[in-house]
Amino acid sequence: MEQPASVNADHVQRSESTAGRSTQWRNWTGFWLLGLCNNFAYVVMLSAAHDILKKQETANTTASTSATLAMDFQVGNSSNSSRYDCNPVSTAAVLLADILPTLVIKLSAPFVIHKLPYGFRVLFCAIMAATSFLLVSFSSAVWMSILGVIFASISAGLGELSFLSLTVYFSRDVLGGWGSGTGGAGVAGALLYSGLTQIGLSPQMTLLIMLVVPFAMLFSYFFLLVLPPSLPQWKSRDTEYAAVGSEDRQRLMDDPEEEEQEKSTPERTTGPLTLTEKLHVIKGLLRFVLPLGLVYFAEYFINQGLMELLYFPKFSLSHAEQYRWYQTLYQVGVLVSRSSLCCFKCRKLWTLSLLQVVNAVLLLLAVSYQFLPNAWLVFLIVLYEGLLGGAAYVNTFYFISKETEDRQREFAMAAASVGDSLGIALAGLAAFPVHRHFCSL
Repeated sequence: MEQPASVNADHVQRSESTAGRSTQWRNWTGFWLLGLCNNFAYVVMLSAAHDILKKQETANTTASTSATLAMDFQVGNSSNSSRYDCNPVSTAAVLLADILPTLVIKLSAPFVIHKLPYGFRVLFCAIMAATSFLLVSFSSAVWMSILGVIFASISAGLGELSFLSLTVYFSRDVLGGWGSGTGGAGVAGALLYSGLTQIGLSPQMTLLIMLVVPFAMLFSYFFLLVLPPSLPQWKSRDTEYAAVGSEDRQRLMDDPEEEEQEKSTPERTTGPLTLTEKLHVIKGLLRFVLPLGLVYFAEYFINQGLMELLYFPKFSLSHAEQYRWYQTLYQVGVLVSRSSLCCFKCRKLWTLSLLQVVNAVLLLLAVSYQFLPNAWLVFLIVLYEGLLGGAAYVNTFYFISKETEDRQREFAMAAASVGDSLGIALAGLAAFPVHRHFCSL
């Protein structure tokens, strides 16, 4: 018996709806894993470098100390007699070493990265991440471990601007997956490394196990994502534009009237952006990049300039334990807020910036006058700090994606990624005199 046409139509519609939801879920999950994998090596390097350097029995104790400060703050061994129980080397030193390669890439790559297809970019990022694990795992000298951290930084920097650009080829909700994944990398990276070493695995073996992360990145991109046909996977966008441009030129030569009309058109709507157009886009991005940079400047001024000075001697936790809890709660706040895009959106980015500056001023005064009674209040403040920073990041790129013209969006997403790194680098520079001042008291 033949089914009515309406029944068949309903069945097809349900099948298409199911396929659409499956594609949406795969893409969201794929970007979540890409965010996690992209920042994972960078986070793990900060945890692992100290363990590796300790086994090298190097005489350069300063390098050994600085390599671990960001994730494993060992202030208990400090001989500093300051009331702040300072470490001889500020954590800002490590911050600058970690962020500068990423900053250089984000400042320069957006202008030329479009010449490299996405498939090659992802392969390069995965290779750099795997190389960083291998270098630090088998390092026999300080320079090898530092080079490993630099490779991880390059992978993270190039990966961030590439994957943010990649989101323009998908529905806008994948930005929520990307943000959540990057937020989870801070917590997952440190906890997984600590957990594996805690059960008895050597740092070298733990890092070799971490090699699964670059392969997970490749799997997420090449197999999990449903890549659209328009994506320049293995062929440069310039090559595609050149082919289209050749056809257009031939068409215009065949039709003189259309050629005259083309010349009279004031703006280009196809083809790659010119340098002038890119500079114009960057000017328009300042309303996003400046508040994002200010949020991260205040955020990392707290993290690398003030957290190590917020010490409560009479609290139940040691100085090292207090610092670790500060960092952990901050990462939890970032994870929660970067995962909140599906529930909450905030267009008032300058409000988030000013609130973060208030946090920095409050904690600077707390370090100066020591009026906070115990670490519990600091725990709440740094959790709130992480919430503000994560919300600023994910909402910045959401609204750039939403408010930028289609032709400019891919470049805009890559160029705007410099905002957080620039703020972090400036915070590292500002934290040095602060650390030196308070540690001299």
